[in-house]
Amino acid sequence: MPRVAVVGNLARDVVNGGAPSPGGCPFFAGETFRRIGESGQIVTRFARGDRELFEPALASLETPVTLLEADTTSGFSLDYEGEERLMGVTGIGEIWQPEDAAALAPDVAWVHVAPLLRSDFPPETLAALADGRRLSLDGQGLVRASTLGPLVSDADFDRAVLTSVTTLKLSEEEARMVAGGAFDHSSAAVLGVPEVILTLGSHGAVVFTSGGDTFVPAAWPVLGVQTTGAGDTFMVAFAASRAEGLTAVAAARAASRTVAEMLEERKHVTR
Repeated sequence: MPRVAVVGNLARDVVNGGAPSPGGCPFFAGETFRRIGESGQIVTRFARGDRELFEPALASLETPVTLLEADTTSGFSLDYEGEERLMGVTGIGEIWQPEDAAALAPDVAWVHVAPLLRSDFPPETLAALADGRRLSLDGQGLVRASTLGPLVSDADFDRAVLTSVTTLKLSEEEARMVAGGAFDHSSAAVLGVPEVILTLGSHGAVVFTSGGDTFVPAAWPVLGVQTTGAGDTFMVAFAASRAEGLTAVAAARAASRTVAEMLEERKHVTR
C-alpha cells in the first residue's frame, strides 16, 4: 500500500499562557496515522536545544519519524476563545531545501506539506517533494509572514509555490486573503490547483475541483473543546484516503469523521 509522508517543522506552542507543548502538523500526524490505522512517515526537524520538549512526544508515536538537522525551532503563542484564536510568532523555523526530499521513503505516494510560516518551503523545495508524488499543502504557509511578534497574515506569497500542489487547504480567513474577498469556485480556479479544500470549522468543508464545488458537512459538531491540530488531522486523514484511491470528496468525508472522533476524545479527556 502506498504511504503518506507528512513534512514540516515542529513548533514550540504556548497555549493560553501555559507551559510549552509540542505542536505542528508532524506531531498531530502521528496521532492521526494511529487513529486511522495507517503506516505513514513523518519528516521533521527542530533545534537540538529543544530535544527535551520534543523527543518524549515523538518517541510515543507509532509512526516512523525521520529527523533532520535544524538550527532554529518554530514557536507560537496561541490564545483561544471558543473557535477564535490570537497568535504570535516566537520563533522562525528552518527553511527546507530541495535536497531534503531525499529523506522520503521510496514507497511514499502522497506528501502533505505543513508549513508554519511562508518561509518554510520555497517553490523549488515543493517541486522536489512532489517529484513522482502528489502533494497537498496547508494554506497557512501562503499567508503567514515570517516575522516575530503578533502573527502577520497577508496574501503576499509567491504564486510559484502552487505549481507543484495537487490539493490546497485554506481556512475561511486564509481564503478571503488569497481571493481578496469572498472565495468561490472562480477564486479556486484562478489558483490553478486541481483541488482546493475550504475548511469551515465545526460546519464542515467545501471541496473545489474542476467538476464544481461540493459541501461536506462536519461528521458531527464537537463544541466547547480546544481545536488545535484539527486542520492538521483533517489533511493527514484526507491525504491517506486520496493515496488509497478515494476521490477528493470521499476523502474529505472520511477526514471529517476522523476530526470529529479526535475532538470528541479530547473533550472527554479534558473534562
